[in-house]
Amino acid sequence: MAKLTLSISEKVIARAKRFAGENGTSVSKLVAEYLDGLTPPLDLSGVPPHIVSLIGIAAGSDPGGHKHYLGRKYS
Repeated sequence: MAKLTLSISEKVIARAKRFAGENGTSVSKLVAEYLDGLTPPLDLSGVPPHIVSLIGIAAGSDPGGHKHYLGRKYS
């Protein structure tokens, strides 16, 4: 298992240790579970490569942009 160094305020560390102790776990396990939950693994087995290549293609686009365009077009 790899080691990670974080810079966190002493107050936050104290609260995290207290919470971990009250819940029968460690701060390391809390952080690991939290970070793991942020980026769940994608199961892409069986998905055709041309579909996989589309993942993230619209990242950064304006989700309301097309609606705005249609509003201007038909007004």
